[in-house]
Amino acid sequence: MNYRKLGKTGFSISEISLGTWQVGGKWGESFNEENAEAILNRAIDSGINFIDTADVYGNGLSEKMVGKVVRNRSERIYVATKCGRRLNPHNNDTYTPAALRQFVEESLLNSGFDTLDLIQL
Repeated sequence: MNYRKLGKTGFSISEISLGTWQVGGKWGESFNEENAEAILNRAIDSGINFIDTADVYGNGLSEKMVGKVVRNRSERIYVATKCGRRLNPHNNDTYTPAALRQFVEESLLNSGFDTLDLIQL
């Protein structure tokens, strides 16, 4: 696996990342915890250390599965999540500090992490 620095963060992330829309069970087959864990562990075993998720994937289920697996691994795994997709209307005026803080706190709760490596709006 090849790795690159992520901007000015100092993070050395794999050139291939794992997107986890399917881990939340809203695409393809219905959610299956065993399959979700297998997907995540196989990716990490293959050298992937950058996982992308979102609070809307399976209404938080993807973040929960990512957190469960990552917390049980010894490798440094970087996790990016997205927030703000549930804002209605979805425009600049609704991206308030309070709304974003709430989304971040929910993602922290879902994942069981103390911090998030990357938050995408």
